[in-house]
Amino acid sequence: MSFLALWLGVMFPLVFSPGPANIVFATSGAKVGIRRSLPLLCGIDLVFILKSVLVGYGFGAVLHDHPMAFQLLQLLGALYLFYLAIGFLRSGKNTEEQQQKFMGFRDGLMVQLLNSKGWVMVVLMFSLFTEPAEQQFGSTAIPILIVLLALLNVSMHLLWIGAGKLLERLSRQSVIMLWQNQLYALSLTLVSVWLLADNPIWQT
Repeated sequence: MSFLALWLGVMFPLVFSPGPANIVFATSGAKVGIRRSLPLLCGIDLVFILKSVLVGYGFGAVLHDHPMAFQLLQLLGALYLFYLAIGFLRSGKNTEEQQQKFMGFRDGLMVQLLNSKGWVMVVLMFSLFTEPAEQQFGSTAIPILIVLLALLNVSMHLLWIGAGKLLERLSRQSVIMLWQNQLYALSLTLVSVWLLADNPIWQT
């Protein structure tokens, strides 16, 4: 099996699976469409690239030695998603201009910075694939892994935004449209509650 096929076999399900960032992308796509979700995508994926650079060049070992850091990030991330959910409930009667500003670049930075799943994913990738990548690509292994993950992230995140927009179009003529802000808020709240309940900090 080639290196790329093996890498995709591990990383594709991790990137594509529903998580805090992907739920936010789908919600934004449904709320304001693909084009207006691009600042959010830029914020999230910029932080993802920075995470990859930090972990790829040594910060991953520090995080591995301090698991409490992951747990605290997960708690803060869950609380931030809950804050976004409250924002959806409050924006139910907002104008279109206000809705356009709901989740932007700054929100993307915060969501990904506090996304513990993102840190775990990057650490996992480098722990599994640094040595095979060095055998395949030599001294350029780390930059290549960073670029590969960035390309996979952007493409999958665009897919989640598009899926959210598609669902919004399908529901436009239905009673669901009347409750869409509540549905978006519920989705984010459920992810927030899951992150809070799943956090190992409660077991220590």
